Amino acid sequence: MTTIVEATNLRAHYITRAYGVERTVRAVDDISLQVKEGEIYGIAGESGCGKSTLLKVLLGAHRPPLTVVEGSVNYRFGDRQVDVLSSDERITREVRWREVSYIPQGSMHVLNPVRRISSSFHDFITAHQSVSKQEAYDLARNCLRELGLPEKVLSSYPHQLSGGMRQRVTIALATVLWPKLIFADEPTTALDVVVQRGVIQLLRDIQRTKGCTMVLITHDMGVHANLADRIAVVYAGKIVEEADTRTILKNPRHPYTQYLIKSLPKLDDRTERVSIPGRPPALDNPPSGCRFHPRCPLAMDKCRTIDPSMIEVRPGHRAACHVVAEELIHVQTP
Repeated sequence: MTTIVEATNLRAHYITRAYGVERTVRAVDDISLQVKEGEIYGIAGESGCGKSTLLKVLLGAHRPPLTVVEGSVNYRFGDRQVDVLSSDERITREVRWREVSYIPQGSMHVLNPVRRISSSFHDFITAHQSVSKQEAYDLARNCLRELGLPEKVLSSYPHQLSGGMRQRVTIALATVLWPKLIFADEPTTALDVVVQRGVIQLLRDIQRTKGCTMVLITHDMGVHANLADRIAVVYAGKIVEEADTRTILKNPRHPYTQYLIKSLPKLDDRTERVSIPGRPPALDNPPSGCRFHPRCPLAMDKCRTIDPSMIEVRPGHRAACHVVAEELIHVQTP
């Protein structure tokens, strides 16, 4: 499969200066990943682990105090390659929304509360295509129809729509120009379970019918289980495990991933769920060695001093854990 997004050795820090004191929060710290064309690539982890910051950098939408201090992000569309972090604004604007789109967290952050939905679509479409007002309206109407929304939505104001309908409108805005690559940041947050299911089905249908690639950010492992083809688990600014969704759910190797899976509720299982002990570290002063070691019941001496490298457990499955590395050595040793 062709790689459509490749991030290499990404480091992105929030750098602030106040009252003569500089503070650096290492929200993304040496992350490398590849997203294959046509797949849904999930990024999972607790709140505050750096997921949304990573998404901003992958999208090239970072602004101070967030600073990319190292690394590269490349998009590949056929024979065309774009370096998101070093390209000028003109090239980035040409790529964004035509070939790369974004579904943000919270529909009310996107829709202007004092303008009708049709106006939002008109502004969005005409900013990237030379079309008439009627052509923009027809394009918006057809897109909404494909997503199961009636034409009357275009004459409504955001507050007149339910949360689920607003989220569908936001998804329609992000896909109306048929982008090849879509970044989605917590698209089901603040929706009830029934509406969540509808949005999940909608995203899956869009990916299948339009053949696009999607990068999905959410802390909800249930959403990943229903949508993602592969999952990268992020902890304290680093990827700790990456594999196909079935492997992550059925055979997680990193202790942090194992805790995430064990915390999921199961039908007809009334036993107490196991939560992760402790709390995530402050990223302005992360622990030495493996960042998970203060919370890990399997931590060894080397875990406290040496940052584990990402190793391949098997083809397509990699993890950053000293315990996993030693288990592999024992298996391979006759």
